[in-house]
Order: sequence, then structure tokens, then C-alpha cells
Amino acid sequence: MKDVYVRLVTFFNTIKSKIAFYPTLISIAGFAFAFFMMSLEDKGISKKLIEKFPQLVLEDGDTALTILSVCIGGLISMMVFSFSMVMLLLSQASSNFSPRLLPGLISDKNHQIILGSYLATILYNIFTLFSIEPTDEKYTLPGFSILLGIVFTILCLVLFLYFIHNISQSIQINNILDSIYHKSRKRLSTIIEKENEKDAALIENFPDTKDWHPYTPITSGYFQNISLRNIITIAKELDTRFYISVPKGLFVLKNAPFLYSEKKLEDETVKQILSNINFARGELVEDNYILAFKQITEIAVKAMSPGVNDPGTAINAIDYLTELFSLRMQKRDSGVLVYKGNAYLKVAVVNFEELLYNVMASLRTYCKHDPIIVQKLIWMLGYLKEQSPFDEGYTEMIEKELSLLLKEAKEAFDSATDVKKVAQASKNI
Repeated sequence: MKDVYVRLVTFFNTIKSKIAFYPTLISIAGFAFAFFMMSLEDKGISKKLIEKFPQLVLEDGDTALTILSVCIGGLISMMVFSFSMVMLLLSQASSNFSPRLLPGLISDKNHQIILGSYLATILYNIFTLFSIEPTDEKYTLPGFSILLGIVFTILCLVLFLYFIHNISQSIQINNILDSIYHKSRKRLSTIIEKENEKDAALIENFPDTKDWHPYTPITSGYFQNISLRNIITIAKELDTRFYISVPKGLFVLKNAPFLYSEKKLEDETVKQILSNINFARGELVEDNYILAFKQITEIAVKAMSPGVNDPGTAINAIDYLTELFSLRMQKRDSGVLVYKGNAYLKVAVVNFEELLYNVMASLRTYCKHDPIIVQKLIWMLGYLKEQSPFDEGYTEMIEKELSLLLKEAKEAFDSATDVKKVAQASKNI
């Protein structure tokens, strides 16, 4: 039963990031509501509305047909324009910033709900139009349903105005960076809070996994999610411990060792364990905070390319990286998970040294020719040195990257003034 629940949660987390998820649900709701209103019309709800508020009900069938036809045509045009705007947003974000941003932009709930509202209203008006039946002398009008169709169309116009405002905000790089930052900060803070409850002695005494039994996954993909409680329960029942050798968010190969067990496992047990691990073809910041570092770094690198040449965006990106690194310094590099006083599971993590190197390597390569950006990077590393890290070794790693940055920057500068400014900036930290 737990496996079924985990699969359902994993499936939901996967499809909710698709651009058609909320539009499909809302469209189904609009379709169902149209039939619900038909049943109410059969019970005479429009007659009651005419008796109390006759001014709200249309009495001419041709007018009702014309109004609903205009509403349907206008909504279809508006929906096509809105979808075009979304595609334009994705195209510009991919070309100007980074293709990695597309999954996050596609999963924007506001855009999906607005597009779904258009589709639901169109479906509702179409089926309401079908319910207008001509008799020998006049049309039989579902007055209340027509009134709701007009109201829904007006609401869609209001949503369209909001959509234009929101789409214009979404394409701005400051808002994109801010969204990535807050999603990753929320995820990273949650991980750190859980680590604070761990037993340090159990983490330090976790055994060496070198001679453990390796097992390969049944499929390949990005290591996205894991049901920790279920896997720990299995380890407790079998009186063993597990080690997952690939950090969350990285790509897992089908025939490469992925799961290690202290004791030998049966094939059915391995399948049961792997069923609690989700492998996806895409990445989301909500599931993996490391992706935020990649995305923000790529934005900075793209901004410094000759085709874009936008050092201001690179500076903004470095500011957000500074905040994220400062928070990451409060996290352990162990990956050992403690549950009810026992350490049953260890998951490989991207350690601080590797994360800092990956970010700085890209920035050094593409930004070392710009003295302003180099000074900003020096300021970032100097700020991180002043923080109180969880591990004192983090500070040594920062000093190592700082020395490497200064060395490459001085070699890249042609101006003695730039070299002097950078050297002065490094002395002030």
C-alpha cells in the first residue's frame, strides 16, 4: 500500500509541472459544470430567476445565440494569443538566459490556471449554446446558464489583463532570479532543519561502504525523489544499512552501481527499494537545490557572453549565489540520515568543495576578463569567509578558490590599473 501511495505522489509531482496539467483539470470542471447547469435548467431555475430578477435574463433567442457565439469566438482568439505569449516567453528565456529555466517557467501555476479558465469557459459556453433549442414559435432559453456564461467571459477578460501583467513580469531577469532563489532557499532550509535533529555521533560512526553489495537501477534518469521513510523501514526490517552512491539531482545510468547494501539482498527486495525512488527526465529546483546553483551560474555566464554582454545581470546573479552559498555553509556534507536514533541510510551529496568549484570554474572561465565582475566575485568569497560555517574546512576551500581567481584574473588583464584594483580589493577582505 505504501508503494502505491509513493507512486501516486511521484506521478502527481511529475505531471503537475506540465503546462497542460491545470488547464486539463479546469477544462474538465467547466465541462462537468455545463451538464450540471443543464440539470438545474430542467428543474426550472431560470423561471425562478425571471420571477425575482427579470432584468438579468435574456428573452430573445437570437440575441442569446449571438452573444454566446461572440463570447466563444473572442475567448478562442484570446486563448491563442495567450498561448503565443507563453511560447514567446519560453523562447526568450531559453535564448537570453538558459534552457534550464524552461521547466520552472512551464510549471508556473498562474499561467496554467488562466489558460485553463479560458478553456473551461469556452466549453461551458459551447454546451450552453447547444441547450438553446428552437420550438415552433420561439427559443427555449436557459436564462441562468446564459447569464453565467456572460459572467465567466467577463472574468476571463479580467484574467487576461492579469495574464499580460504577469507575463511581462515573468520575463524580467530579476524576477526569474528571485523565483529560483526563493525556491532553492526553501528547499535548502528544510534540509538543514532536518539535519539539526540528527545525532552527530551516529553520522560520524557510519561504516565504510567500500565492501558493500552493489545493485543497479532498473531504469535510467535524473535521481529526483526518494521515499526515505519507506526505505528506512525496509532497512530496519532486514537489519541492514543502505548507501545511495549518486547525489540527488544527478543522472543515473541503468547499468551503473547505484544502491549499496550492507547485507546481500534478494531481487524482490531490491525492486521494492527502487520502487520508492523516482527517476525523471527533467529537473526542478523544488526537488533539488543544486539545480539553482547551476541555473544562476548559467545565467551569469550567458550574460557575459559577447552576444549578450550584460554584466549587470551577472552581478545580480552573483548576489543571489552569495546568499545561497552562505546558507549552504550551514549544511553537513555527510548525507547520513538518522531515524529514531538509528542511521540506516546514507545518500551521496554534492559536497561544498565540489559545488563551489563547479560554480567558480564557470565564472572564472567566462568572467575573468571583466575587472568589475572579478571584484564582485572577490567580494562574494570574502563575505563567505566571514560567515560561521558548519565545517571549518569550508573556509579553506573558499581561500583556495580566492587564490585561484586572483591568479587567473591577473593573467587575463591587460591593464596595470585593473590588476592594481583587483589586488586592492583582495587585500580589503
